[in-house]
Amino acid sequence: MADRRLQVFHAVAKHLSFTKAAEALFMTQPAVTFQIRQLEEHFNTRLFDRAHGRIALTPAGQVALEYAERILGMSAELDTRLKEISGHVAGPLLIGASTTIAEFLLPQILGEFKARYPAVVPRLFVANSEAVQDRVAERALDLGFIEGDSHLPSLVTDVCCDDELQVVCAPAHPLAKLKSATPKALTEHPYISREPGSGTREVIDHYLQKSGVPPDSLQVVMELGSPEALKGLVATGLGFAIMSRATVAKETQLGQLVQVPLAPRLNRHLSVVYPKERFHSRLVSGFVQFAKERLAALQGAGTGQPAA
Repeated sequence: MADRRLQVFHAVAKHLSFTKAAEALFMTQPAVTFQIRQLEEHFNTRLFDRAHGRIALTPAGQVALEYAERILGMSAELDTRLKEISGHVAGPLLIGASTTIAEFLLPQILGEFKARYPAVVPRLFVANSEAVQDRVAERALDLGFIEGDSHLPSLVTDVCCDDELQVVCAPAHPLAKLKSATPKALTEHPYISREPGSGTREVIDHYLQKSGVPPDSLQVVMELGSPEALKGLVATGLGFAIMSRATVAKETQLGQLVQVPLAPRLNRHLSVVYPKERFHSRLVSGFVQFAKERLAALQGAGTGQPAA
């Protein structure tokens, strides 16, 4: 129900980029520019300063952003509450998930939830944990699943379950013969890493620093943004990786890859994040609870231990 021009303005103000706003809204950049121009003409004032290829909010734009967030929030709440009067759980569910969770844990959960609530239409945005948090904070997504905890004060973080990270290598790799691997021992072998911004990368770097091994002391031969690509390269013997047990369960069973626990062990949280606000739709609240229960059960079954 909210004015489309306000939605476009909000996206541009949050991204401070017409191009990124257009991508987020699935619009062309000229269409975004046109909507902003119309809004500025309506209020007879400039909302953005444009100079040297950059944009910034004017004082009027700052005021407009405060009101736009309130108006858009109230509009979404009104729409949701009126739909829920019917008693049906229905409508779009905008979910973000880190690559690991999206590829190896969330499909089963989404399938089960869709079977239970056929009128719900989930839409999944897949990126690294940092990008997912940013989209949730911008309210482009209802909620997001990330590795670790959120560092954004505007988000609530609920821990779903624990996930163990282990060394993963080819069966013929020297590390495959070990019962466990110390952080210091890892510096002697080529390492294939996740990309900056990855939740997995952040957890690993923190673990190494805490163990007295600077992350830059590892022999990084490549950085990749996909767990599937990571596994493919590791299987060639190019180097080892550190990955979630959930991502390599199939390859381990087939004998294509070997998992070696770290010493001390490396465990992290898998969490769900959503905006701090008083009202959450029954659909969002219901899915959060359902996903937390199923994630814990799936991880518990995968490790042979009780769910966290």
